[in-house]
Amino acid sequence: MMQTPLTMTQMIERAEKFFPKKQVISRTTKGIAKFTYKEMAERTRRLADSLQKLGVQKGDKVGTLAWNTHRHLEAYFAIPCSGAVLHTINIRLAPHHISYIINHAEDKILLIDADIVPLIEKCQSELSTVKAFVIMTDEAKLPETSLSPVYDYEELIRNGSDDFEYPEDLDENDPAGMCYTSATTGNPKGVVYTHRSTVLHSMALGMADSASLSERDVAMAIVPMFHANAWGLPFAGVWFGSTLVMPGPYFTPKILAELIEQQKVTFSAGVPTIWLGLLKELEQKEYDISSLRAVLCGGSAAPKSVIRAFEQKYNIPFMHGYGMTETSPLAVISTLKSYQEELSYEERLNIRAKQGILVPGLEMKVVGQNGEVSWDGQEMGELALRGPWIASEYYNDERTTEAFSDGWLYTGDVVTVDEEGFIKLVDRTKDLIKSGGEWISSVDLENALMAHEAVFEAAVVAVPHEQWQERPIACVVLKDNSEVTKEELLEFLKPQFAKWWLPDDVLFLDEIPKTSVGKFLKRALRDKVQEELQKN
Repeated sequence: MMQTPLTMTQMIERAEKFFPKKQVISRTTKGIAKFTYKEMAERTRRLADSLQKLGVQKGDKVGTLAWNTHRHLEAYFAIPCSGAVLHTINIRLAPHHISYIINHAEDKILLIDADIVPLIEKCQSELSTVKAFVIMTDEAKLPETSLSPVYDYEELIRNGSDDFEYPEDLDENDPAGMCYTSATTGNPKGVVYTHRSTVLHSMALGMADSASLSERDVAMAIVPMFHANAWGLPFAGVWFGSTLVMPGPYFTPKILAELIEQQKVTFSAGVPTIWLGLLKELEQKEYDISSLRAVLCGGSAAPKSVIRAFEQKYNIPFMHGYGMTETSPLAVISTLKSYQEELSYEERLNIRAKQGILVPGLEMKVVGQNGEVSWDGQEMGELALRGPWIASEYYNDERTTEAFSDGWLYTGDVVTVDEEGFIKLVDRTKDLIKSGGEWISSVDLENALMAHEAVFEAAVVAVPHEQWQERPIACVVLKDNSEVTKEELLEFLKPQFAKWWLPDDVLFLDEIPKTSVGKFLKRALRDKVQEELQKN
């Protein structure tokens, strides 16, 4: 067989050659901008040429601080295809974490959306490796800034050569991109992706029993492009010739609903808080979202009530997925086996509320206190993964030894596996509640609470207990104009759980603290709970 390298250049070149008429639809500060793949590919080559003229060499890191727009998409390909490394930076992290990430990665140039410039201005003096700043703006001229030296992205596009040729000596194992974890504790950890891992991960997104992304799709990645590569959708979408809808900065549920309706979006991906917000918008106003063939949900477990609402009220299949920065991220996806389609809706829902089965190409094991667990849907253990798009280490970080061992990534996620191989996320190892020597899943309690018609969001954390070691406390945000008492919620939970699983208390909050990627921030919530309990 031919030994042809799996590099990202084939992705952008295929889109330009076979899908020149297909479009990238980008929501900007001035409205909707549309580019054909022919135009986008030309702009990408011009950007690659200009970056090289700025001194970017093979292996150099180029950081991006940007929303989901056409410019960010161009950077997604121009940087790695020219031999440099695309470093997407989470703009929602604390400023000191952003400074740490840029310095740790040794970024040489930063590409920054105009509205994010003030954030970088604050930490400019702390940046030790950055040689230049490129501002991406919809305006005719750059904003006033203290950043220096500074360049206009669109001017670089104009001055770059559209005859630029990507280097032919790229190795498939060369680094192509990097992301950092969102760091609930300590400094963020860096993960480096290769050309090979990115190509294979993109291929997995096109499998029929995976996301089945194809040329026919109008795909909208709501998950940010600065978080785990927007789950790989930009790479796969360009390669397959899908129409891509980029939702841009500061979108709202209303904007998302309008984009789905106007652009006839067929496939979208986001975390549970996105879908909760969209459901709320759909309840308030009527939109035609019938074009959607499926939505993909990951980041944390989605409540059954959300899945049921999308499928039964709006006739939209709801796909659960699981992954993390270290897994590129797609690792597990919940699609039913053919013979499971014959089950009742409630039985199917129970299966699909799990995270799903392993994507082809990967291997897994689930390790409990006494070795690998039984596939009985009951015994809990930590999920370990390996495969061609799973990280083997953290970038220049001694914490590698905590997560990687014997060729496996130990995810830190506690799961069960049923007899069909479906994985159910029980908790993070650090969020499991140990009461009287037995484990309680905060995730199961949260999803049960969010099934109550009055509850908008719910999170459960452990508090120390003198007798039982730890006990669960529920924190609840109610829907607008809804009322429910603590006693009513506990009564609602009683038929679903053993008595000792029931929370000792229910606290009603205006909001639940979240991480930069929309997950519940349990560490901050535990502090808040302690404050509330001390008041009482």
